[in-house]
Amino acid sequence: MKAFRIYHVMLSAFLLAAALAQTSENGLIANPVFQTNCAKCHGKTAEGRHFAGPSLRSEKTKAMSEGDLRKMISNGKGRMPKFGARLSPADIDRLVAQIKAADRK
Repeated sequence: MKAFRIYHVMLSAFLLAAALAQTSENGLIANPVFQTNCAKCHGKTAEGRHFAGPSLRSEKTKAMSEGDLRKMISNGKGRMPKFGARLSPADIDRLVAQIKAADRK
């Protein structure tokens, strides 16, 4: 059990580092999973699109916990589709880390 916890902490640190590395200086989220699955509604820079998905850099998104973001990506909400069956848990974790990293810009 202790080895599992250490593995989980190391994996989380790796995913966060990967997310930060994939977030460019000008705030673009460069993850191909984001660009393929999310950008068409939320915009290529996650700023949102008129009459489509909201900004992922908004105050509302900043206030969401990582768990809430993970649940929303997995289960969908409103017009947002469910991605839990389409994306791996690692891809979802990476998206959450990138969204939270984009909030820091």
